Amino acid sequence: MQLLTVRHITSYRYKQPVAFGEHRMMLRPRDSYDQKLLEVRLDITPEPASLRWLHDVFGNCVAIARFSGRSTDLRFDSTIRLDHSPSNAVEFQIEDYASTYPFSYGSEESPDLLRSIERQYLDPDRDIDRWARQFLRRQGPTGTRELLAAMTLAIKERFTYVSRPEFGTQDPVETLKLGSGSCRDFAVLMMEAVRSLGLAARFVSGYLYVPEDGSSGRVGGGATHAWLQVYIPGAGWLELDPTNGVVGNRDLIRVAVVRDARNAVPLSGTWTGFPSDFLGMDVTVSVTSDAPAEEPTSPEAVEARRSGGVS
Repeated sequence: MQLLTVRHITSYRYKQPVAFGEHRMMLRPRDSYDQKLLEVRLDITPEPASLRWLHDVFGNCVAIARFSGRSTDLRFDSTIRLDHSPSNAVEFQIEDYASTYPFSYGSEESPDLLRSIERQYLDPDRDIDRWARQFLRRQGPTGTRELLAAMTLAIKERFTYVSRPEFGTQDPVETLKLGSGSCRDFAVLMMEAVRSLGLAARFVSGYLYVPEDGSSGRVGGGATHAWLQVYIPGAGWLELDPTNGVVGNRDLIRVAVVRDARNAVPLSGTWTGFPSDFLGMDVTVSVTSDAPAEEPTSPEAVEARRSGGVS
């Protein structure tokens, strides 16, 4: 168990008072068996004329604010506190028929997984396909767990992480060619790679806890973070963070789970005024722990445990 507190502040500044249109927020984490919400607070300045909550088509919690009047500033201050229970990657149970790749999803699950298997980006020269297949054994079946761990670790080790403030994600083929990208670029690349192998994958947006002493070696803190889930029979939706080479939900706080990264924007909205009125936007994210974290679960640690190198 780990008690985590997330504070996410977004501030907009304008040269003169402007009018605000509807703003959509995806800031409230998904309550589940491994992350239980203890406190949620959302302060908006100026105070909205109305604030309503809903669940989108994916079951994510969305807040929609509407405003009246004008202002030179707009600020969203979200604070959440939750009980986070890290899961150990070596403890995931996988159905026998899915323990090695290739395998096929069962007839009862396939209809609900089909859209998550569909590719979202063009790959005319099959670059993503070839990259994904390097992780398959040339002879005989490949262990499913080992396949996903190897791909997750390869992105961490072979690609360069860069923080990109620009909206949106890179095309995964471009990420592959550049050898660099942000956390959301790496998540989309791996999603397309596993989908090319016929596996169901989803994009996850949320937060990453990074200890202040820097002992974890994690990158992606101080902002929203992105990773992916892959559906494996018996294990369910398995969390994979290719930016940090982590298998499992260790230090990952899920907020939005979607089929396409474009559906997981933390905050979006409109304003009315002259283009020159916009002076800038500031975003700060802090994730702190009230209890010491346990040892991180990485693909290297998973393999060491399986071989008896780690007790």
